[in-house]
Amino acid sequence: MEVYTVTVATGTSEYSGTNNYIYVTLVGEEGESERTLLDNPGLDFCRGAVDQYKVTTHSHLGSLLLVRLQKQRYWLEDNWFCRYVTVEPPGGDKVLTFPCYRWLIGDVEVEIREGTAKTLKDDSLPQLLAHRKTELQERQTTYRWVTWAPGIPRCIDAKTEADLPQDARFDNEKRSDFEHSLHYALLELSLKKMAIRFGKSWSDLDDFKRIFWKLRSPIAEYCMEHWKEDSFFGYQCMNGCNPRMIKRCKKLPDNFPVVADMVQSSMAPRTNLDKELKAGNIYLLDYVLLDGIPTNTIRGKPQYIAAPLCLLYQHPDNGLIPIAIQLEQTPGLDTPIFLPRDPPLAWLLAKMWVRHAEFQVFQLLSHLLRTHLVVEVFCVATLRQLPAVHPIYKVSHITQSCSFLLEDLSHVVSTGGDGLLILSQREYKELTYCSLQPTNDFTDRGVSQLKNYFYREHSLMMWEAILSFVSGMVSLFYQSDQDVQEDLELQLILSLSMFDFQFDWCAWVPNTPCTMRHPPPTDKDAVTMEMIMATLPDVSQSCVQMAITWHLGRAQPDAIPLGKYTEEHFTEKRARELIDRFRAELKEIEGHIMSQNEGLELQYLYLLPSRVENSITI
Repeated sequence: MEVYTVTVATGTSEYSGTNNYIYVTLVGEEGESERTLLDNPGLDFCRGAVDQYKVTTHSHLGSLLLVRLQKQRYWLEDNWFCRYVTVEPPGGDKVLTFPCYRWLIGDVEVEIREGTAKTLKDDSLPQLLAHRKTELQERQTTYRWVTWAPGIPRCIDAKTEADLPQDARFDNEKRSDFEHSLHYALLELSLKKMAIRFGKSWSDLDDFKRIFWKLRSPIAEYCMEHWKEDSFFGYQCMNGCNPRMIKRCKKLPDNFPVVADMVQSSMAPRTNLDKELKAGNIYLLDYVLLDGIPTNTIRGKPQYIAAPLCLLYQHPDNGLIPIAIQLEQTPGLDTPIFLPRDPPLAWLLAKMWVRHAEFQVFQLLSHLLRTHLVVEVFCVATLRQLPAVHPIYKVSHITQSCSFLLEDLSHVVSTGGDGLLILSQREYKELTYCSLQPTNDFTDRGVSQLKNYFYREHSLMMWEAILSFVSGMVSLFYQSDQDVQEDLELQLILSLSMFDFQFDWCAWVPNTPCTMRHPPPTDKDAVTMEMIMATLPDVSQSCVQMAITWHLGRAQPDAIPLGKYTEEHFTEKRARELIDRFRAELKEIEGHIMSQNEGLELQYLYLLPSRVENSITI
């Protein structure tokens, strides 16, 4: 007779525990234990509990291969989340860990493997090969592909979060917080000290402060004070909510007829536009993707979009500043080039139109397409192709999306409905895998000389740390390219997504308006404050923009920083050493960024490792 000590860990989130019957069977190379009810005096499997049991077998099991867990209903169905099981064999041999990290729903049986990572070629026992095959067959039935629309990435077959498997949903606390925070924000903005009248315009720019009193951040307040300044406009092109649009301009586009005399007053002494083009100090924002996009209709009123071109100059004293703006792609008498020397309101409105274009590109392309839809392909492929014991499965992080919020956002943005889809299709058609990697992206855009481009500097540090960590993990299990090619289960590559910090830059609505209610100006001298207020989002649209960007951009209460793991899938020493080394490197990066920001009035702390989440959640 042999006695095994079995420890079972229950999940820590709400409703993880169960009062149902839980049985365990130990599966060894030479036999199986008896099916054993896990039952101690008192309550078992409470939330966060780690319970210990004895399992007795009358025959020798040999090397343990699997732990079989069975849940059986007791009066009422009560789902259970199991974190892991450990087994200590007789004689005090090495304790084996069997990661689980999944929900057991209904009367169900699951088999989990010991945590040592194994590729397909590492397994030879028929039982283990059969287990891999069965696990993937079940996953491929559960996680199904669907084509939402042609020309964009395929996604998981689920219309709502309720359609997702339980393991892919938000936990109960996160869902409650998620729903509460949006309702809270909307109530704060619409009911506190003001009555929202749909369709009503603001009277003047200071009126936007009426929705700024509660939901705010230090950077959002700085933005409110400095948003009209050209230098702050340029700063946002590098370090704002969408810092990947700017690129070096070696030659002026044919459809942007800026001549040297137009911008000479913006140049430093003893230089001109041609010299600065050759020196690499002229940059361009080109929103050609927005050209001809169908616009939204909100409460029966058409909204408007521009496809601006904006020329910027890296001034030796003033930093990056805008020096010319054209609001449409086709030049002409009705498409003037706006300049800093124009009437102040005309120049201000032109910059607003650029920032409005930025809002569309950021929300729909950088956020929805590049962050959620593209990365979802990798996540679904991982779940369908790699068993839990596979090393790449263990090193990956599954995302959870809130793209259903786009339904709320579509009521206030210029590119709702067909425009959203067409814009996504255009971007996806041009998207390359290389462009998702920061080193390639910065090189392709020619922005290595830009000063104070903190996003570039910090993201490259983070990328190198992550690349080193992932490469180290992969090298533990693959000795050559041929090993990778021969792994029939492996059909994906890891990527790094963007980071979400939209609220700071979108909270002050005039800085980044979600929609425009009148077309772009065609006459510089005709721009008035009344025209600007009639063009900017109305009161209700402003409230929804502020509420949703706060909701999406706020720090998540259950955030897990990069390098931290609530689920311990790796059990081997070498893998855990790599994780420790990764954490140490992230700590060094954190120290460097903090030192760099000492004394700065406007600090750039978005890519502090402690603020970067381990996976995409919203």
